[in-house]
Amino acid sequence: MKLQRMNRRAIALGALAASSALVLTACGSDNTGGGSSGGSSASSTTGASKIKCDGAKGQLLSDGSSAQKNAIDAWVAQFSQACGVQINYKAGGSGAGVTSFTQGQLAFAGSDSALKPDAVAASKKVCSGGQGIDLPAVGGAIALGYNLSGVDNLVLDAPTIAKIFDSKITKWNDPAIAALNKGVKLPDLKIQAFHRSDESGTTDNFTKYLIATTPDNWKYSGGKAWQAKGGQSAAQSSGVAAQVKQTNGAIGYFELSYVTDGVKAASINTGASAPVAPSSDSATKAIADAKVVGTGKDLSLKLNYNTKADGAYPISLVTYEIVCDKGNKADTLPATKAFLRYIASEDGQALLPGLKYAPVPADIIAKVRTTIEGLS
Repeated sequence: MKLQRMNRRAIALGALAASSALVLTACGSDNTGGGSSGGSSASSTTGASKIKCDGAKGQLLSDGSSAQKNAIDAWVAQFSQACGVQINYKAGGSGAGVTSFTQGQLAFAGSDSALKPDAVAASKKVCSGGQGIDLPAVGGAIALGYNLSGVDNLVLDAPTIAKIFDSKITKWNDPAIAALNKGVKLPDLKIQAFHRSDESGTTDNFTKYLIATTPDNWKYSGGKAWQAKGGQSAAQSSGVAAQVKQTNGAIGYFELSYVTDGVKAASINTGASAPVAPSSDSATKAIADAKVVGTGKDLSLKLNYNTKADGAYPISLVTYEIVCDKGNKADTLPATKAFLRYIASEDGQALLPGLKYAPVPADIIAKVRTTIEGLS
């Protein structure tokens, strides 16, 4: 089914002292609102957000996608201040998150790829009477971040990107790159291509794009582990972005929120009327063309990486929060539900554009909210 266009309302986030583990003092009593643990009737409000704590208490341990780390940090800051719950999100990569979840170590995991059948089977051992499910929480663009002195508006296309990351194009003034950047003085400089060293949903989505758009130039099967030869590696999105930032001639793939001073993002020639730069809006246009392929309570999506719609950025992803549909640990269930309820709320989703992420489409996030309320 065709998804509705995402809510594009951006709000100012302000200064957030956020880290992967934020422990803030509670500023109100637990709220009522249907939670399994009850609580007082007081309502906690943080900024523009009215957060229902619903008996949430204690600590939550989570791990997974580094793509969503900046969003998680912002959400944790708001939620922890309202509810006094300590959430430690390790951002060790999607592969690490899924593995730890299926081993019963986490309240929830984050992954930029939906659970594979073997992971679903493994989850049934820790989800008593249930299984792990994928809940879309964050959308965004995977940027081709580069550091190239004198080049401010680089354009690439799928075949060229594939050849760069497969060590088939090794110089920045290669004729294939020059043809896409007429009038731009490209240096006779070696390309330093960086990829993820850890298993990553970002890698999975990036290579799915290459497989879908240029299979003749990308003959690898894809997945969370990097398969192409050559190049250099770094752990997590933050590590790849850091290497690109400090290396003239470097290029890497990571979420748009990691494009900071010293790093620029390439535009992609998709065959549309003009090359498309990564942004919350252009990712929204691409993700809105996705289809729900999950069954039951699972809401995993299939993205159209081969989109040629004007203004649609094709290398996009959706990050899922992975949780048991049934059989969640009783001691962490109230806090898990309260936190997931907040991030799926209108206020939680409204933080995303200001952090260079894209909200989940309205019809899908409505299903996410319903599913969260049914977790047990």
